[in-house]
Amino acid sequence: MGSTAVVVGGGIGGLAAAIGLRRSGWEVTVLERAPVLEDAGAGISLAANGLRALDELGVGAAVRAASRGQYRGGTCTPRGGRLARMDGAALERAVGTPIMGIPRSALHRLLRDSLPADSLLIGSEAATVVQTGPATVHVDCGEAVLEADLVVAADGIGSTLRRSLFPDHPGPVHSGSTVLRAITEHPIDLPTDFELTWGQGMEFGHIAFRDGRAEWHAVLSAPAGTRYADPLAELRRRFGTWHDPIPALLEATRAEDVLHHDVNELRTPLPSYTVGRVALLGDAAHAMTPNLGQGACQALEDAVVLAASLGTEPTIEAALARYDAERRPRAEDVSGAARQAGRMGQQLSHPLAVALRNTAMRLTPSRITTRMVLRHHTWVPPRLP
Repeated sequence: MGSTAVVVGGGIGGLAAAIGLRRSGWEVTVLERAPVLEDAGAGISLAANGLRALDELGVGAAVRAASRGQYRGGTCTPRGGRLARMDGAALERAVGTPIMGIPRSALHRLLRDSLPADSLLIGSEAATVVQTGPATVHVDCGEAVLEADLVVAADGIGSTLRRSLFPDHPGPVHSGSTVLRAITEHPIDLPTDFELTWGQGMEFGHIAFRDGRAEWHAVLSAPAGTRYADPLAELRRRFGTWHDPIPALLEATRAEDVLHHDVNELRTPLPSYTVGRVALLGDAAHAMTPNLGQGACQALEDAVVLAASLGTEPTIEAALARYDAERRPRAEDVSGAARQAGRMGQQLSHPLAVALRNTAMRLTPSRITTRMVLRHHTWVPPRLP
C-alpha cells in the first residue's frame, strides 16, 4: 500500500510519522503552523523503546551520536540524601541501551534532515479537514486545499483536529503542576548524567548533554496560569538551599532562556485514535504528564506502528483498525502510570506521606527499581517494509 498523506504538525511525532510513511511508500506533506522553525525547547530523555522506534525509522544511529547516555544518577532528597540509584549499565544489559539525553532542538533537526525539504510546509495550518467520501480527505490550509488518502493529526495537546473529530471530549486538563526549564548557557561540571530531587510538592531534575551543557527542570504544584515576574529569581528562592549542583545549574542559566508551561494531560481517554481516514498520534491522541519521560517515546511508537500497519495491511481501513488496536491500550497504560508516578513523586506534599515514600524507596532493592523501569522500555517495534 502507498499513496498520499498529510501530516498536521511538525513536532517529533509528526516528523517521525512522515519518515515512517515515506519508508512505507507514501507521498507525504507535513504542515507546520509555526512561521519560523526556531528549534526552541529544552532537553529530552529517550528510553529504549523510543530509540528502537528511531532505529526502525533509520535515524537511531544519528540520534545516539548526538546524545549522552544516562549511566550515573538517581533520585535524591533536597539535602542530597540518596533515595534510589539509577543503574544505566544494568538497563543497557537488559535492553541494549541506557536512557539517552539530547536537546529537543537537535532531535527535531535530525528528524527534519531525514525528509525532503519540500515535504515540510512552514507557516501552514490545517484550517479544516473534510472527509468527502470513503477514500478522500480534503485539508484546507488557507492558500491551498490538499487532497489526500490519509491525514495524520499530530498537532499536539491543543489539537484542533481532535476537537473537531471529538467535539464532546473534555480535552486537556491541568495536572496540578507547572514546569520551568532551561538549558545552561555553558558547560557545567556535573557528578551525574541524570538526577531527580523530590521535596514537598516540588521537583528539580537535570539531564547532561554530550557538549557539557545540561537541561534542568523545576516542577511545582501550582494552579493553572501561575506565572512569576522573575522566574529565575523565584527558583533561586525556592531551590537555592538544595544540594549541589542545583544552585550551580541555576547560576549557569540566562533568565531569558527559562521556559514556563503548565503541565496538562488528556486525562479522559479518547474512544478511538482513528476517525474515518484520520489517525491521531502523539499528544493529540494521548498527552500525558512527563513523570516517566515517555511522552516523546510514545509518539515515536505511534509513528512506527502506523507506518508498519499501512505498509502491510491490505486496506487503509484495516491498517487504521490495527493501529488503534495496538496503540490505544499501550499508550493509555503508560499515561496512567505517568500520572501515578507524579502523584507519588513531585505532587506528594504532606510531610508524613513524603517520609513514608522516602523510606520505602530507600528499602527497595535496585533490581526491583530497574524492573519497574523496564516495564515500559521493553517494547519492540514492528518491522517497516
